[in-house]
This record gives sequence, structure tokens and C-alpha cells, in this order.
Amino acid sequence: MIGSGEHDEVAEICRDLIRIDSSNWGDGSGQGERAAAEYVAGELAECGVQATILESAPKRANVLARITGTDPTLPALLVHGHLDVVPAVEDGWRFPPFSGEIADDCVWGRGAVDMKDMDAMILAVVRRWARDGVRPRRDIVLAFLADEEAGGRHGSHWLVDHHPEQFEGCAEAISEVGGFSVTLANEARLYLVETAQKGLAWLRLTARGPAGHGSMTNDGNAVAALVDALGRLTAHQWPVRLTPTVRRLLDGVADTLGLDPATPPDDIVRHLGPLARMVGATLRNTAAPTMLDAGYKVNVVPAAATAHVDGRFLPGHEEEFMATVDRLLGPGIERETVHHDIALETGFSGDLVSAMVSALRAEDPEAGVLPYCLSGGTDNKAFARLGIRGYGFVPLRLPPDLDFSGMFHGVNERVPLAALRFGARVLDRLLVAY
Repeated sequence: MIGSGEHDEVAEICRDLIRIDSSNWGDGSGQGERAAAEYVAGELAECGVQATILESAPKRANVLARITGTDPTLPALLVHGHLDVVPAVEDGWRFPPFSGEIADDCVWGRGAVDMKDMDAMILAVVRRWARDGVRPRRDIVLAFLADEEAGGRHGSHWLVDHHPEQFEGCAEAISEVGGFSVTLANEARLYLVETAQKGLAWLRLTARGPAGHGSMTNDGNAVAALVDALGRLTAHQWPVRLTPTVRRLLDGVADTLGLDPATPPDDIVRHLGPLARMVGATLRNTAAPTMLDAGYKVNVVPAAATAHVDGRFLPGHEEEFMATVDRLLGPGIERETVHHDIALETGFSGDLVSAMVSALRAEDPEAGVLPYCLSGGTDNKAFARLGIRGYGFVPLRLPPDLDFSGMFHGVNERVPLAALRFGARVLDRLLVAY
């Protein structure tokens, strides 16, 4: 098992990765993932693991490696993380976002939880195996990916399309976002393993009308039409739709807290504290306007106005979602899909789930473990196209007062050192034993 020396190594690797600015602006600008990929490949090479760097475009680099297990009859396990991060500016940050500062028992910076912490855990575990002569039971395929923050078109989806042979024999996968702890009001600690995630429908809405002078009447004002449509969309109360994963989570939380089984879902979710923002979004479909663009001068009514909407639909509810959006928008609003990806849901059962639970409880005997649905999406969507069953499992034992979900894409992103060390130990146990 990982010992005290490797405790420092996982933090150092996490810090080093954060210091490599791999911001993904979604438009092809930025430094790309090449520098981070070369760092990862170098860390693997030092411990005798040969890695391949595959670029889908200049600077858009993915790292692949396979560690051979002792039992060739077992299916391989894919362990993947992404190397890109969302952009960050220094305003509001305690430390510069790409400084990798270690302070107050945390590693600070963009990517600390999304998801260079997991990248660091993987590397620390593999390097420990090399030093101690450890081999896992099954083949472990490592993938450090580009472009997750913009849909994976230069990363996971590109690899599935162009290099599916890299994942030969893989039946299951682990990656972000799951395996983290949440502490309830009665001090019970639950670890949430992601077994489902909402689908993506990023939409561009356009309203058109006659251009004209801003001082004159204009019954076809495109800006007004778009604002009205967005008002209807945002005011809509989406109905609760409990998927099997969400129902099991809610039942587990209610049972742990001793709540009446008839407690409404929204009331159960409130007991999850800051995590309620993320889990609450998995009770129903959602559609959030995120970008607006119209006009070029204050006294000119433009001929067109556009908005972007981040739509997320639950597993099994895409058709209902799109029909509702079209009804709310009404006639005269053009809708096009900018990016689409599937919803996923798998059962909370099987040998891998049992192994994850055992690895967590070996390090935290009081742990309760439940499945949950992620309101966002991960690269597991791409690998599902190859028939690979994916889970979110980045094990972190977190302080009760840490707003973990607020760290994702937020300011002052950070991961506690103790959580990193815990995660490396749990991951080590899981990958060796499974």
C-alpha cells in the first residue's frame, strides 16, 4: 500500500500539473494539453511504463498506456482523467489559479478537483507499483485526455472514433466525478459513486425580425421575442422525474437520517447542504440560458438576436425534454443543437462496485456508500459507445464544511492534502485487488 513517502508525491504531482496551464477555451485557442501530456508521459516513463501521445490536432494531446495484469482472462479496466481545465482569471482567487500553491493543508489552483487531483492519484499509484514490484490482477488501461471541458471532440470521442484499439478488452471504466464524501447533519458520512449522468443538449436560439430605428415602433423586435421565449423557458417548473439511481440515493439519505419515507424529494436533497445544488438538478430536466448576443448600437433594432442554453436531460427523458423546450419557445424561435451527448445510467451492482465499496471501507470503516446521478457529463459518455460501463470514482474524504461542488469551475478551487492521500490509498487498494 501507499505509504508516507508517497503521500507527499501525490501532492507534488498535483501541484506540478496545476502549474501547467492547460485551459480549454472551447475555440481552439490556449496552450492545449501537450505540455501536460508530456509531463504525464515522463512520469510514467520514469517508472517503466511506456506511454503513447496521440494528438487529434496541434497541441491537443492524449496520453495512453497499458499496464499488464497477472490474469489475462480478466477484462481490462479503463482508468481515465482529463488534462484540460476551464479557464481562470485571478480576480477573487486567494492564490494565482495556476500557482499550485500548497497552503492551509490544501493544494490550490485550477484543476485541483477538476480533475488533476485524480490524474495525480493515478500517477502516484502507478509509480508506487513500479518501486514495490506490484502488478494488478487485470490489465489497467490509463488514459489522460484532452478537451473534456468542451465535449471531448479532441479527446475521448476522437479516440473512440480513430483509435478504438487502445481500449481493447476494456469492459468497465472509472473517472470523475464520484467517490467523494458528504457529511450529513447527524455526522453520518456517505460516499457517492456516480452511476448515472444527465445528457447534454447545448442549444443556440435565434429570433429574427425587421431591423429598424430604436425610436420607432417595431412589433417584430427580435430582441423582445427572444427575451420573451427565454422568460418562458426559465420560468418553467420542470416536473420531478426520479430515475432508479436518484431514487436509491434519496432512499439511502432518508434512511440514514431517519426521515419519513414519504418526505418529498426536494426536502431530502436539502439535507445534503451545498451538494444540494448538484444533486437537486438530477431530480428533473433543466435548461439554463448562459449566453446572449444581439445588436451593435443602442438606437438600432437588430435583425437577429441569439442565446445559448445549457440543456440537461435525465436518462430516459430526452424526448420529453426537447418537446417541452419547443413548446415553451413557441413559433418564430429557431433552435439548433450546438452540442449533444447521451445520458447514462448503470446499476449499482457487480464486482467493480463491490470492490469500490470495500476499498472505501478499508480506509473509512464507517463509510456508507450510495450511487448518485451527476448533473453534468464526463468522458464516460464517449467510452459508452464502445460498450464500456463507466463510473465516477475519485475517492476523497472531505471536511464536512468544504463546499466541494462549489470548487468545480469556481474561484479558490482546492483539494485538501488529506483527501488526496486518502484517495491515493483507496485507488491503490481498488486497482490492485479488482
